[in-house]
Amino acid sequence: MKALMPGSFDPMTLGHLNILERCAPMFEKIYVAVMNNDMSKYEEGASSKTYMFTPNQRLEIVRATVSHIPNAEAVLWEGKLIDFCDEYETVAVIRGVRNTKDFEYELIHAKYNREHNARAQAIFVPADEKYDGLSSTKIREVIAKGELSALEGSVHPDALTYIKQLNLKSERD
Repeated sequence: MKALMPGSFDPMTLGHLNILERCAPMFEKIYVAVMNNDMSKYEEGASSKTYMFTPNQRLEIVRATVSHIPNAEAVLWEGKLIDFCDEYETVAVIRGVRNTKDFEYELIHAKYNREHNARAQAIFVPADEKYDGLSSTKIREVIAKGELSALEGSVHPDALTYIKQLNLKSERD
């Protein structure tokens, strides 16, 4: 069985990784899909998310983070989640949840996805307690302040190396 773990991963956190590592033994393959949460393309009046990293940079961050998991594959996906499920023949959509607010948000999307594609069966995985307060938003705030050393313990060490390289490059430009 194959599964999909979608997200914007701007950037991928150790919380995301923890969910993936816990789910990896359950599936022969897990696609970690870097997606854009831009519903404005599909629904009038819907919002478009602004990202710190480009899609390809986010993909590289995910690759650096998941490279030690043999059945995980990082991919870039520009379309709808429900279409990914068909193209890659996945049977589950893995969603990590930190709290009831996350769960309520994910439940709405899971129902929409299931309505539009029966293959989009959501699996909700509670976050490990040590990652309850960790979010990509908080990591972006730290990066914006230039406090990259504070990211240790929040992102994978290989991803942190890549982020530091990007930050140094942008400072030189």
